[in-house]
Amino acid sequence: MIDDTQDTLIRAAAFKKVQDLQQNHLFLTSKELSPGFIFNGQRVPFVNPQRGIFKPKSMNFLLSVKTVIPRPGNRVWYDDQVLAHQQIFASEDLIDYSFQGENPEAADNRWLREAYENRVPIIYFLGVAPGSYEAILPVFISSWHREKLKVDLVFGLPNLDEITTSKTLTPNHLGCYPENSGERRYALQTVKRRLHQSSFREAIIHAYDGRCAVSGIPETLLLDAAHIVPDRHELFGQPIVQNGLPLSKIHHAAFDAHLLGIDPDYRIHISDRLLEKKDGPLLESLKGLRGKTIHLPKRLSDYPDQERLEMRFQNFRSAV
Repeated sequence: MIDDTQDTLIRAAAFKKVQDLQQNHLFLTSKELSPGFIFNGQRVPFVNPQRGIFKPKSMNFLLSVKTVIPRPGNRVWYDDQVLAHQQIFASEDLIDYSFQGENPEAADNRWLREAYENRVPIIYFLGVAPGSYEAILPVFISSWHREKLKVDLVFGLPNLDEITTSKTLTPNHLGCYPENSGERRYALQTVKRRLHQSSFREAIIHAYDGRCAVSGIPETLLLDAAHIVPDRHELFGQPIVQNGLPLSKIHHAAFDAHLLGIDPDYRIHISDRLLEKKDGPLLESLKGLRGKTIHLPKRLSDYPDQERLEMRFQNFRSAV
């Protein structure tokens, strides 16, 4: 049996490594996750590539669970993505996570139960695109349902700064279990905002083959997912492909500042404020977009919604 203190130290190293990875990458893929992390000179994996529930041999308790976005098939993956994330966006505090198979006493499902009984903080690798994950931590298992073949997951409140400042680590240093509905809702809202940003961006960029809709720049690291109607708008601001455009940083800034507009016929307009300026090739390239049409997705169903474009274009015209 591994000492619980050792388990906590390994868990802390895993949490810190994942935190560092997420600061340096837009999302996590097998390239980042497959090497695992090093603890006392030994490699420790983050996940099992073939299974969603994972406990390393060097730990007493479960380290991570994983939800996968399906690969493209008859449906484009981001059509299915809505179903994969539906419960998180609809839930007030808890989400379901299914057992591995139908035997509650299988090893994977026992690991879930033990993590539940001991309030162990774990990592949730949540798929945002095929092979791409958003790592959410800490996550706790708040209940274990033998008959329903599932557990309830609850998002915790992180104490990640304490991982590097505390000399004597306990599980509480890795995150606080949310003790009431207010704390659970607060943690879930934080996750929703992150999921909205990452999944929306991946769907938009995939729909446009990784190119800026205005300039055609084919470098995804330079692209943002711009909302046509801001997400604060309850009726039209949903994070759907038809309400988004992949724009490079400069074009996104111009779009948000109403220096660049797009009408419902997909034509680009440039404000008089920019047209009157003369200051180098970058500005001239922006001015040269006037009257051109944006690059459109392959699928007609992914085209920018014309009603939303009209709403946004009215703001551009008012600003001009």
